[in-house]
Amino acid sequence: MDRVATDYEYFSSELDRLEHSGNLRTLHRAEHDGNYITVDGNRMLNLSSNDYLGLAADGSLFDTFINSLPGEGIAMSSSSSRLLTGNYDEFECLEQCLAEAFGTESALLFNSGYNMNIGILPAVSDASTIILADKLVHASIIDGLRLSAARCIRYRHMDYGQLERLADKYAPTCPQVIIVTESIFSMDGDVADLTRLAAIKKKHGNVMLYVDEAHAVGVRGANGLGIAEEQGCIGDIDFLCGTFGKALCSMGAYVVCRRVVRDYLINKMRSFIFTTALPPMNVAWTTFVFRRLPDFGVRRKHLDDLSCRLRGCISAMTECHSSSHIVPLIIGSSEEAATAASRLQAKGFYVLPLRPPTVPDGTSRLRFSLTAGITDMELTHLIKALQQ
Repeated sequence: MDRVATDYEYFSSELDRLEHSGNLRTLHRAEHDGNYITVDGNRMLNLSSNDYLGLAADGSLFDTFINSLPGEGIAMSSSSSRLLTGNYDEFECLEQCLAEAFGTESALLFNSGYNMNIGILPAVSDASTIILADKLVHASIIDGLRLSAARCIRYRHMDYGQLERLADKYAPTCPQVIIVTESIFSMDGDVADLTRLAAIKKKHGNVMLYVDEAHAVGVRGANGLGIAEEQGCIGDIDFLCGTFGKALCSMGAYVVCRRVVRDYLINKMRSFIFTTALPPMNVAWTTFVFRRLPDFGVRRKHLDDLSCRLRGCISAMTECHSSSHIVPLIIGSSEEAATAASRLQAKGFYVLPLRPPTVPDGTSRLRFSLTAGITDMELTHLIKALQQ
């Protein structure tokens, strides 16, 4: 159909098509109360939050932060990019904390995970670069691949044999090869073998490794630094990325890397150069929470226990590849997934259907996103509801 700008017929037609296929998305007003959320008057246990450690619902943590602020206060807006007048001390402080915690030369902050993933790969690659990306990397990484001049090849999800063959094929003749993966995959909850990826990288002097730990930082590793810490390979990763908007209950993202990489990104990364920096107050809050990550071991252990129980329940019903706190229940069609979500919501559990294009056709699912704030009894009630 030709797009008709005057009466918006194309837009209406496309929305009708999405509704007919069960893939129409709408915004709902929500009221939050700790682990619970009220949507359209229905109060439910929130099983769709990325507040993995349950910190966003911890009012005492925020009160402690407020009481720790200096008397002169902290700016509520940077009012500029960092390259102009927006480079406040709070940014340098958090970047130093990150570099020290990860044992790297440097770190660089970004406004969001999306801002980070659409910017780094286009900045560090060119037309002679080959990028080998896992088939199921996040949409923000895919958009970064599209914005880059590099040739991108998507290897089968976690098929490291295929990846190694591709690296062996292209590394000898291409100036630069970059392997790209998530550590915990956001839709399936499965965990990448970063040590295997590091070994593939080490076979060739011109291969770099890019890892997005958005769903792992805070909840995995002895100090909450993610899967790279858990698997002992932080130093093998060239671009170790993470976000603050999930387990760390804040906003923004980071890469820990070599100093030369940081300096290069400051000069070449468009989504860093041409954007107003985060509010310094927000960055100060992030620093406050990040410094306390090692203290949240009890929360991490509780979340792991909850996750094991739910994975066991799902595995008894259908195939489950998750080994994390993100536990999908594959349904199949979008309509059936929406119906299953509505049924659980009616029982007091706020779980949402994930449908194409977020997931591949025929794999619509319920995605249970567990947090450390959920109690053992609440999870027991959920499991009983799933088994009915």
